[in-house]
Amino acid sequence: MLLAAVPWAIVNSAESVRYRLSFPEPQHRWMQVEATFAGIEQATLELRMSRSSPGRYSLHDFAKNVYDVHAFATGGRELALPRPDANGWNVADHGGAVTVAYKVYGDRLDGTYLAIDETHAHVNMPAAIMWARGFGDRPIVVTFTQPPGQTWRVATQLHPGSQPLEFTGGNLEYLMDSPAEFGPVRMREFTAGGRAFRLSLHHAGTDTELEAFAHDVERIVRQEGAIFGGYPDYEPGHYTFLIDDLPHACGDGMEHRNSTVITSPSALPGGRRDLLDTVAHEFFHGWNTERIRPQGLEPFDFERANSSGELWLAEGFTQYYGPLVLQRSDLEDLSSTARSFAALVDTVVNDPGRRTRSAEEMSLMAPFIDGGHPVDRTNWSNTVISYYPFGGAIALALDLTLRGRTDSRVSLDDFMRAMWDRFGKPGGSREGYVDRPYTIDDAEAVLGDVSGDRAFAREFFSKYIRGHDAADYPALLARAGLAVRRRHPGRAWLGDVRLIARDGARVSTLIAPGWPIYAAGLDQDDELQEIAGRRVNDDSDFAAALGHHVPGDRVRIVFVDRGGRSRTATVTLAEDPHLDVVPVEMPTAAQRAFRGRWLSGEGNEGRN
Repeated sequence: MLLAAVPWAIVNSAESVRYRLSFPEPQHRWMQVEATFAGIEQATLELRMSRSSPGRYSLHDFAKNVYDVHAFATGGRELALPRPDANGWNVADHGGAVTVAYKVYGDRLDGTYLAIDETHAHVNMPAAIMWARGFGDRPIVVTFTQPPGQTWRVATQLHPGSQPLEFTGGNLEYLMDSPAEFGPVRMREFTAGGRAFRLSLHHAGTDTELEAFAHDVERIVRQEGAIFGGYPDYEPGHYTFLIDDLPHACGDGMEHRNSTVITSPSALPGGRRDLLDTVAHEFFHGWNTERIRPQGLEPFDFERANSSGELWLAEGFTQYYGPLVLQRSDLEDLSSTARSFAALVDTVVNDPGRRTRSAEEMSLMAPFIDGGHPVDRTNWSNTVISYYPFGGAIALALDLTLRGRTDSRVSLDDFMRAMWDRFGKPGGSREGYVDRPYTIDDAEAVLGDVSGDRAFAREFFSKYIRGHDAADYPALLARAGLAVRRRHPGRAWLGDVRLIARDGARVSTLIAPGWPIYAAGLDQDDELQEIAGRRVNDDSDFAAALGHHVPGDRVRIVFVDRGGRSRTATVTLAEDPHLDVVPVEMPTAAQRAFRGRWLSGEGNEGRN
């Protein structure tokens, strides 16, 4: 779109970068952006679209949705815009000030992208905002313009500006970490620990449902504040939950420094549990990751994939605290909490990836697996465990180990508070930055201090974080009156094989080295024809054939490999190894006491 006149070509402050976001045709799902850069000292202004987004670790290349780009000097003279690469535009002969105007398309409602329609605008800044190299420390002004005929309101962690619908940020880093919801949001507010919290909800439900949900969110906020002994200093004076509970939303949660984005297609009250679990996870990130920050993520680089070997702690420990906080908030019962922990235990014990990569190495896979979509086939199902459950299982083991060593006088809460005191609470000298990001060696040293035993800390990190061991979960959980048991005791098992009907029953999964059927030579794309003389056409036939046998039986497998060769093999069946965690029927007094201290967080306030 060519501009008849260039707005704000001369801005009030030569220091500021100004953005205007407008929505002339929201029904067509694009946004108009005008960005003004003044006081340009460089001969060539280098404009960029981000390739990555805070909280995500893989590349997204947001320039793919930008089009109709024009640049103007003061007075409206249009400037040439040569492209140095796919993500940039260069502007020369600018006279010291440039306004760039462009459209950006957005139709994915989640924590990473841009979503525009007639009901709202959901703006993740890296997906929408063009920025300039060398302007990272300039203050920011963002102005929203109402779509035709609408009276929407803005919810964001950006600071209020001098005019309605105007907002500010201290620098580019803070802007890019500040999503905004512009629409018919419903707002609820509460205070806890001297801090203000805002719940912004865009949904089609009732005010009664909103009130009940807001009450539950407040319970989570108070429980997590108790873990850390207080709340961060939220720069705009409040923390904001930006929640889109809409049928066309993608299920997602994304942490930011003073806010979180949560999107869900499951309407309240039916989707309440999953929404609250996401709230507990993302709000915990306000300490862990946003301020207790791994060195590899600070500062965040918008032009490359950001990697860290500490995501088992940043994401995984947060994954553990999600269901634990729901339990402590009386929003989850014991059986449900046990099922959440069972998922962590089963993953780390039985997934073959643990034998290939440590938790530290798994964290470094994030740029490939966090929203990445490889075209080529990978063997990740055999070599990769997400750092979420991997780190969550490590957190569970460490919490129960610390409690077991000290009769619950020391716990993972103490470790998290020590990390907060040492690395998070000191804050940053610039808005949106962390001055003391940590390394894996720092985390080990904190565990040594908290436990009072540096040798223990060194061994724990060596075995479970840098190494490939799995903790003794049955013994650890038994202290709390929780039993680890086989999910399907006595069931014969060849492996977690999945079949797809395509020219016969084709194997759709990779075959893992630890599965009994691995020895037969069967693998992905092969046609499985018979098990023990029984014809196999689909997954139900596969299960039925095994149902006639018990672990230890030897069965004959007939299959055709993808090269067309008929093969036979004899395989010894194992017992299904998958695990559950369940409360024991009659826990002892000691088990009940241990469980009570653990699941209630008893005594965690103010303890170091």
